[in-house]
Amino acid sequence: MLTVNSQNNVPIRLTEERWQHLTKRHPEMKTQQAEVLATVSAPEIIQAGDSGELLAIRFYPQTPLSSKFLVVA
Repeated sequence: MLTVNSQNNVPIRLTEERWQHLTKRHPEMKTQQAEVLATVSAPEIIQAGDSGELLAIRFYPQTPLSSKFLVVA
């Protein structure tokens, strides 16, 4: 299990089970674990999601697909 602190200093855990769930649906993310954690700890934008959750958003000029915004709920 990996843990980072959010911008609001809240510890956020990324368990192996959640990582496997994410990469099963998004196989292009398999090499992007560091970027997911960086987005949570240092987002460019924090936005409210449709269900009240917070979304951490960060732009990456290069990803396995192309330049993309990474959004982590």
